[in-house]
Amino acid sequence: MSKEHKPDAIDEVIEEVQVVVSDFLNREAAPGILLMAATILALIIANSPLDTLYDQLVSLPVQISAGSWAIDKPLLLWINDGFMAVFFFHVGLELKREVCEGELSNPKDIVLPAAGAIGGMLLPALIYVGINWDNPVAIAGWAIPAATDIAFALGILALLGSRVPASLKVFLVTLAIIDDIGAIVIIALFYTNNITEGALLVAAGCLVLLWQMNRRDVVDIPAYMLVGTVLWVAMLKSGVHATLAGVVLAAFIPMRDAKDETYSPVTRLEHSLNGTVSFAILPLFAFANAGISFGNISPEGIFHPVTFGIFLGLVVGKQVGVFGFCYLMIKLKLASLPRDLSMKHIYGCALLCGVGFTMSLFIGGLAFEETGINQMFDERVGILAGSLVSAILGYIALYIMGNPNDKDTKAVASNASKLTGNTVE
Repeated sequence: MSKEHKPDAIDEVIEEVQVVVSDFLNREAAPGILLMAATILALIIANSPLDTLYDQLVSLPVQISAGSWAIDKPLLLWINDGFMAVFFFHVGLELKREVCEGELSNPKDIVLPAAGAIGGMLLPALIYVGINWDNPVAIAGWAIPAATDIAFALGILALLGSRVPASLKVFLVTLAIIDDIGAIVIIALFYTNNITEGALLVAAGCLVLLWQMNRRDVVDIPAYMLVGTVLWVAMLKSGVHATLAGVVLAAFIPMRDAKDETYSPVTRLEHSLNGTVSFAILPLFAFANAGISFGNISPEGIFHPVTFGIFLGLVVGKQVGVFGFCYLMIKLKLASLPRDLSMKHIYGCALLCGVGFTMSLFIGGLAFEETGINQMFDERVGILAGSLVSAILGYIALYIMGNPNDKDTKAVASNASKLTGNTVE
């Protein structure tokens, strides 16, 4: 009899696990939590007897070839150049939707977050440059603290739940999107070397083809993906960073079908990639790039100008830059505070913007690791430390501030209870 009940008990356990997993994945904070878990796992493995296995894994050679043509890279670069191109494609889709129909479609609504994004990129870069001015090699990392990790920042904001106004999320998303645009421009202009003309011509041909497809209202997604793949390979071989192919491809995806206005290829692709990007690509990127062996870090490395510049840029530069530029725009009456927000909330949001993590790690790899320069520092230490401190400070600040709307709601309920004689918890 017990044997007959075993399958039922197992099924019940499986169903309970599925419910728990489904509930977790549907939480707004889930992507940020997974990023954190992947980072911690990488750090644990890199500082355990399995560290050699970790190094072998990220260095594993992976090759795709056809005749004399081949792409031969270690697994780490396939993740950074390939999977992250999908991430940038997703970012590009989000940018296009927001510009065409979302928060960025009204210029008045983007003045304040745009000012915060500019300040949040400019001041951290200036702090880093000021600290590393006399080192021509280290200066290449000036853009590392200028980035904000939207997934991590929103994940932390989601952990606060109703303690923060809903409009703060809109403000942070808009600021982070503009920050992403800045990061994309920086990568295109400053981290592209050794141009190969032949591959660049192929990429240019892909752009012309994509433009014609968009102009003729082609909405066949597989056709765009095919041209996009050729564009990615061409940009990889050209010397222009391959991840930019994702952003460029997204720009040509039609926002709406000319024959059916209810169908949006951009929205469909964005939604279909949400899970893959949030729960697979970003955690995988974090795991592959965050494995720092603390045994190899010396006191000189911790306080190296590069590490220290990144840390100060993220923790100090971001909060002062974002808050300062927003404050200046409001004082000059060039912008107004969003609904339900105070300058205290803007300051808490500015602290969260110091969580650079994914984008900072990515730019750090472009600046140092892919150049083959052997440094006595590890920029990832500054990125992880600066992002961690910013996350903690931002969470504490916003938790203490709370949501003024909750107080108003409780006050109204309290007054009503006095009239009715009921108590309110």
